[in-house]
Formats: sequence, C-alpha cells, structure tokens
Amino acid sequence: MSQPPASAAADHSTPAPAGAPAGRQEAIRQDFIRQIVRDDLASGKHAAIRTRFPPEPNGYLHIGHAKAICLDFGIAAEFGGRCNLRFDDTNPAKEDPEYVAAIQEDVRWLGFEWASLRHASDYFDVFYRGAEKLIRQGDAFVCDLSADEVREYRGTLTEPGRNSPWRDRSVEENLDLFRRMRAGEFADGCRTLRAKIDMASGNIALRDPAIYRIKHVEHQNTGNAWPIYPMYDYAHSLSDAIEGITHSLCTLEFEDRRPLYDWCVDKVDLAGHPELLQPLLDRGFPLEAGKPRQIEFSRLNFNYLVMSKRKLLALVEDGLVDGWDDPRMPTLQGIRRRGYTPSALRLMVDRVGISKQNSLLDISILEGALRDDLDAAAPRRMAVVEPLKLVLTNLGPDHEEALTFPNHPKDASFGERSLPFSRELWIEREDFAEVPPKGFKRLTVGGDVRLRGAGIVRCDEAVKDAAGNVVELHCTLDPDSRPGMEGANRKVKGTIHWVSAKHAVPAEIRLYDRLFSVPDPDADEGGKTYRDHLNPDSRRTVTGYVEPAAAQAAPEQSFQFERLGYFVADRRDHRVDAPVFNRSVTLRDTWAQKG
Repeated sequence: MSQPPASAAADHSTPAPAGAPAGRQEAIRQDFIRQIVRDDLASGKHAAIRTRFPPEPNGYLHIGHAKAICLDFGIAAEFGGRCNLRFDDTNPAKEDPEYVAAIQEDVRWLGFEWASLRHASDYFDVFYRGAEKLIRQGDAFVCDLSADEVREYRGTLTEPGRNSPWRDRSVEENLDLFRRMRAGEFADGCRTLRAKIDMASGNIALRDPAIYRIKHVEHQNTGNAWPIYPMYDYAHSLSDAIEGITHSLCTLEFEDRRPLYDWCVDKVDLAGHPELLQPLLDRGFPLEAGKPRQIEFSRLNFNYLVMSKRKLLALVEDGLVDGWDDPRMPTLQGIRRRGYTPSALRLMVDRVGISKQNSLLDISILEGALRDDLDAAAPRRMAVVEPLKLVLTNLGPDHEEALTFPNHPKDASFGERSLPFSRELWIEREDFAEVPPKGFKRLTVGGDVRLRGAGIVRCDEAVKDAAGNVVELHCTLDPDSRPGMEGANRKVKGTIHWVSAKHAVPAEIRLYDRLFSVPDPDADEGGKTYRDHLNPDSRRTVTGYVEPAAAQAAPEQSFQFERLGYFVADRRDHRVDAPVFNRSVTLRDTWAQKG
C-alpha cells in the first residue's frame, strides 16, 4: 500500500525527470492539450499543474503506454507541475504485484520519476463514504438485477433503456442493503450499487451504471477487508479528485464516458466535503482535493503489432513467445530487451504528436526513431553473423598487428580503439559470390575488394568441401593499399567488414524481426486470427563472431555492427565470456522493399 505521504510530501519536490524537456529552449511543443494547460495557467484557473499516470496492474505496459507516460509526466515537467503514479487496483482478481514492480521499472527506465506513488485502494474508505453520500442524495440505489438482466434493461443505441424495478427503493433501504453488501452478507453478483442518472440518455454510459459490485476476492493491498469493489469510472474520477489532478489525460475511448466522470466528481464533490477525506487525512495524506478536467487524445497504434493485453497474455501463456520480455513483444520490457532506448521512444512520441484522431501508424516511424537515435549514440564494432574463412596467403602464419579504428565515424568524441588483424579472417558469407549476380560489388574469384581499414585484397581461390560448398577463400593483400598509402586510392567497387579469426569471440546472435507478417494482424479476415499471421522468421539464432571490444560490452549496451545493423548486448543472457547480442533494427527498412 502507498505510504501515507509524510514521505510523499517530500516526493512532491522531485525535480524534472531525466530526459524530460523541462528547461529546453529550442523547441516549444505545440498541441491542443498543452494549449489548454497554457490557457489554464494564464487565466489563473490553476496555479500549478497536476497530472497522473494511472495504469491497471493487470499486465505489462506496452508501446502505447509510452505515449501516455511521456504525455502525463512530460506536461507536468514542462509546466513545473507534478505527476503521480497511481495504480488502478480495483479489480484484484486480475492484478499481480509482479505487474506493479514492472510498471514502476518501466516508468523510471523511460526517464521519469513520480511525485507520489498512489493506489486506488488507498482511497477505498473515501469511495465508500462517497457512495453513501450518493445514496443519501437519492443519486444511487442498490439493484438486484443480474448482469444479464441489466444488459436486457439497458436498451440500445436507438432504443432507451428501462428503469430497474429496484430504482425507487428508499434511502433507508438502500443504505441498509449497501452496508450489508459492505459487511459481506451477500454472494458475488447478486446485487450492485448503481448510479441513478437517466435510462433514456442517448449516452449509454449514463444509463444508471454500476458503481460498486460484490466480489469476495482477496486484494494484494487490503487483504480481505473489502468484499465490494468500486467500478472503474467511479474510482478513477474520484481518485483524480482526491489527488487534486488538474488535467486528467486519457485516450479517446473514454470520450463517451466523460459525462459520467464529471457526474461522479460533481455529485460526490470531495472538494466541497473534506469530511469525506478524513480517513486519508488520519493516515497522513495531504488535503489536496479539487475538480479535475478529463481531456482525451488518440491512442498509439502501430501496424504489424497487437496491443491487446488479452492477446499479449495469450501469446505468453501459449508459449508462442518466450515471455513478457521477449524482444519481439511490444511490451516496454520486450522492446527494452530488443535494444530500444528511452530516448528513441521519446523521439517517436514527439514525431507522432498529440491529436484527437485515431489512426494506424506505420511501424517504420518507431523503427526510424531507433535508427536515428542509435546512429548518433551507438559506437561502431565489427561482427560477422554468417562466417566464411578468408586466408591472406601472402602474410606469414604468425602475422598479427593492431589497427586503429574510430569508435564513431561521425563523432570524434567517442575516441578510438585497437582492432587485431591477422592472416586468417572471418568475413560475411554473403560478401562472396562464386557466380556473382548483376551489380554485385563484393568479392569474387579474381576480383578485388577493400577490407575495411586494412587494405585491398584479391581473391585467388575458393576452397570447397566434398559437397561442393565454399568453405575458405585464399586471397592476397596489397601491402601498398593501407589507408593513407597511395595505393589506397585505387578504385575498388566494394568494401567489406571482417574480424580476425584468431582473436574473434564466438557470440550467440539473435536476429529478430517483426512478430507478425501482415500489417493488420487484428483484422480477423477469412477465418484467420492474429495467431495465423505470426512471422516464422521473427527470430533466427546463429553463432557468429565479434571483435574483442564488442564482447566486453555491458548488458544493454548498444552498437552498430558495421554493415549489419544495430545490436544490443542482451540484458538477461549476455556475459563477457559468452556474448549474446540481439538485433534491434536493421540499417535500412527491409520491409519497405518487400512492399
């Protein structure tokens, strides 16, 4: 359970999060939400901004949540306000402390820190008092209809609903029944507490929605203290009011529920009835109740992904992926393991922008943000994924030297490193063709190619095994073609990379690609489901070789493996003596070519 914030009071002075845009002068973000915030501050409606990120701890966060996190925490930081992390833990049957821990880790990984850590379960006493207030005002009643009967009474988009036969119970009877619900006297599902609004409303959300249901389930924070639990709309709106949230930002599917949000806030009126908050005040929580404003924005949807928690859970439980942090999963834990960086995700969110229009975005936006981020931030290393032996026959068997390479060709501040060079090298198998296709610019028998940073070589012979497969190339190095020598100016069509066979470190290299092979795996057309569109080539594991400096990487350190793509040392499995690298993204969008 949340700490009664004496400690939270100290948390409230948390500085702007790492990587947040507070204090930057070069780019003032412009979108309709930030304009609302600017106007509210300028008019004096609010002296300070308070936002919250309110995940339900029933699964792992995914890429879509990154947009909400960056918006909630980012706006608070930009305008000198505060953002709480609040767990919407009102449905204990589906919630787990594992998810709570992972969500906190994800928020911090993205570069943000919350002002105060809260749980909706902190407020259960206040919610209950608010419900009794609604009953006394004639704004709520205990209903005995079953779930199926409630649906039958609700009506349709074109037909009004019908009043429950229990709608006109007296205040006294409603209070008695609700208190007996609270005491655990009734079985699950046999009664609900419903708001009394308007069964003829054109907005179905206002047709006497349930605000409490009976559920005899142990809660991870409150144990068995409560056999009744508040419904989301009621708990969420009052949680915002309790915390003095000024701008409650949520996705567009909640737009139709905004009138219910406002109804709950206005009818309970916590700001005007501080006595309802006494249980929190007794526990050391600050008095900060206010009237929040809900504002909706479009959610983040990319093609080639599924974002449904239900479907992601099924992928995990059915063994179709290796867990929530499988690098092919769109969870924040998964893409982190894939090699996505917090700065790449924040760049993606900036590029996508904030709007009121839902759309399916091309995943190349996400991949492009990672390429741009790592192009600037990732040191370069040499690695060979599909190795083919190349022997420089004009060098002695014991030839060995150290060549100097820049760690980043575009940024001298990355410094230089020493790379061992010897008679026998590994090159990429696809860099040799015995019968080269038209336009091939790499190595062929009798042809020249430039070895990156080492000189120009000519292939003299391709050695084959008994099955006719090329297993080794015999080549000659031009000693006058080293970088800086006159011979290096000789025109050669191609340049290939390499690692010294004597010094290279064997590495497990996991070649990840998109998890689904079609742009809209959720389409469910032709009797197929998202499962039928799993990409069989979404992961291929090979044993390659990396230069010694790459093997020394720390877990989660990213590199550009020259000519191959961006790779990251796996955060779980990588060791210096047994390197494991995951491909984060290719150097170019290979899927665009497929289209």
